Amino acid sequence: MNEKDCTMLQILAEEQSLTKAAERLYITQPALSYRIQQLEKDFGVSIIVKTPKGARLTPEGKYLVAYARKTLAELHKLKDHIISLRNEVKGTLRLGVASYYGMYKLPPLLKKFKEDYPDVKFNVTSALSPEILDLLHQEEIHVGVIRGEYQWFDAKCLLQDEHIYLISKDEIDLERLPDLPHIWNKAPRFKAMSTVQTTFSETVQAWWYERYTEPPMITMQVDAYETCKEMVKQGLGYAIVPGVFVSPEDGLHTIPLVRKSGEPLKRNTWMIYRDSTLELAIVDRFVQFMKDPYK
Repeated sequence: MNEKDCTMLQILAEEQSLTKAAERLYITQPALSYRIQQLEKDFGVSIIVKTPKGARLTPEGKYLVAYARKTLAELHKLKDHIISLRNEVKGTLRLGVASYYGMYKLPPLLKKFKEDYPDVKFNVTSALSPEILDLLHQEEIHVGVIRGEYQWFDAKCLLQDEHIYLISKDEIDLERLPDLPHIWNKAPRFKAMSTVQTTFSETVQAWWYERYTEPPMITMQVDAYETCKEMVKQGLGYAIVPGVFVSPEDGLHTIPLVRKSGEPLKRNTWMIYRDSTLELAIVDRFVQFMKDPYK
């Protein structure tokens, strides 16, 4: 089983679909099916079971996927350390970033880093913060950028903090908030993980129940802060969003939320990584680059 096979098994496990896995691998579905059949023949076991909902891994298939992930992680580490022995800033930097950061902040930063170190390549995964933590625990990425407060017991650096705002088309009275239509951003579900997190919604709920004895009047549930903002622009209600999604050009009325203690509600963005990976020149330079306030 070679590196391509390991990658194929990992993607197949993530997608649980031959069609989607083939698309990510840039091969045809028959070609993917043929390679799986060859592996099944080599090991003498069934790797997948086809169902109406997709491709389900057999117990033997799950074991092979776990082996494939471990093999790929070890191979990546081997390549990284061989390059690091020459203290050269080159190779592939593997990043996991929160979706918002990947859209609004990361592209120009990578462009500038690439200008300084042209031999560097990037492998970027955009995902939910708990998923990024999982990738870092499994050593599938070098550096993660997450949003919110999560348990991480190795190295971390605060990249930015931003206020949380209540936004509305026109000025509103906070005392009347429970009676006004609320446009709520419903966070996507993700599998349970061992990390303990303070989510955006939990932070806002704590603020709400300091002030009100009744719940908000939710009239809309949307899946993106940008959608919240567009609904607010049409006068359909108010929303509570992180500051990165609001600008003066939006023409909205904004109120920064503050706890009764006087502490402002903020949404933190953290860079997390393992101290041990700073032995790799490519990781060390990137971490220092991200810490530089003048980058």
